[in-house]
Amino acid sequence: MKQESAVKTRYASAAEAQEQALCCPVDYDPQYLKVIPQEVIDKDYGCGDPSQWLKPGETVLDLGSGTGKICFIASQVVGETGKVIGVDMTDSMLEVAYRNAPIVAKAIGYSNVEFVKGRIQDLALNLDDLEEVLSQQPIQSADAWVELEATAEKLRREKPMIATESVDVVVSNCVLNLVDPDLKPQLFQEIFRVLKKGGRAVISDIVSDQDVPEEMQKDEYLWSGCISGALSEEAFVKAFEEVGFYGVTLVKYESEPWQTVEGIEFRSVTIEAFKGKEGACLDRNQAVIYKGPFKKVLDDDGHSFERGIRYAVCDKTYNIYSKAPYQESFELIDPITNIPLEEAPEFNCKANARRPAQETKGQGYNATTQASNCCEPNGDDGTSCC
Repeated sequence: MKQESAVKTRYASAAEAQEQALCCPVDYDPQYLKVIPQEVIDKDYGCGDPSQWLKPGETVLDLGSGTGKICFIASQVVGETGKVIGVDMTDSMLEVAYRNAPIVAKAIGYSNVEFVKGRIQDLALNLDDLEEVLSQQPIQSADAWVELEATAEKLRREKPMIATESVDVVVSNCVLNLVDPDLKPQLFQEIFRVLKKGGRAVISDIVSDQDVPEEMQKDEYLWSGCISGALSEEAFVKAFEEVGFYGVTLVKYESEPWQTVEGIEFRSVTIEAFKGKEGACLDRNQAVIYKGPFKKVLDDDGHSFERGIRYAVCDKTYNIYSKAPYQESFELIDPITNIPLEEAPEFNCKANARRPAQETKGQGYNATTQASNCCEPNGDDGTSCC
C-alpha cells in the first residue's frame, strides 16, 4: 500500500500544478480538445489515446480518469446516445473533473459523463458510499473495523459502483502500472468482469523491455512516476490472456522509449483485447479457412490453422472470427443446410479437425449449377473476365 499512498500524494500535487514528468507526448485529435478547458488538459496525465478506438453509442469506463480529459474526448466520440464513466481515487483530481463536466456538456450540447470515486482494482466498491458509512459509524475499535469490512462487502454485492457486464469498452491511459503488484491480477479480473460479452478493453500504458528489479519497484518516486510499476511487454500481454481475453492486439507500439532507467527501456503501448469466448461449443457444420500470410497460426483457444485449409469450428468460434480483430484473416463457410442452434450437437473443439467440403454442402448434395455471370461483358470496351 506504500505505492498507492505515494501515487495519491503525487497526483494530488499534480492536480494543483502541472508536472511534466508524469506524461508522454501524445497527439490528441484537436477537434475534441477545443471544448475541454485548459485546466483539464494541463493537469491530466497519460501516455496514449485509447479514445481513437471507440465507436458511437458505446458505454465506456475510464480507469484512473484523473481530471477527465479522456472522458471528455470519449463523450464526443460516443455521442449523445453513448455514456462515459470515469473512476479515480484522488479527490483533487476528481474536483477538477466535477467542476469542468458542466462546462464541457454545455459546449457539446449534451451531458453523458459521470465521475465516481473508487480504486480501479476494486470496481464494485464506491468509496463515496463507504465514506458516508464511516461518517455515521467512525472506527473506534477492532470490532468496528471488522464490521466496516462486512459493510464494504455488502456495498459491493448490493450496490456495486460498476456492475458486472455493464460496459462496452474499458479504457485507461497510463494508470494500470500504478497499481500494487499483488493487486494487478485482481485489476485485470475486474476489467474482465465489468465488460459485457462481446465488449473489449483498450488500454494505453507504459511497459518495460525487461523485468523491473525489485529495488527499483521500491523507489516511490519511480513508482508514482509511471516507471517502476510497469509490467514487461510480455507480462502485459499475458495478463490479458490469463483472465480470458482473446484477440489481444498491440494496436500501437512506440518504437522510441519514453525513458530509459538503469538500462531498461520504458515505452508506451496500446492494447486492444476482446471478451466473448465463453459459452458452449455447438456444431453447425461451419468451416473457416485461414487466408494467410503466415503458413500457420494459433488462436487463444489453442486452435491451430494452416493456410488454405478448411477447418471445422464451433458456432461460437465461427462468430468470433466474423468480427474484429479476425474478420480480415479468415474466409467463413456457411453450411448449405442451416442447423438451428437449439438442434446443434456438442462440438469437440480440441480435435482441431478439418471440415470436408461434403459436410458443409450436406452429404447428399450433388447439384450442378450454371456458371456465374463473370463471363458477361463487364468492361467499357466489352471485354470480360474469361
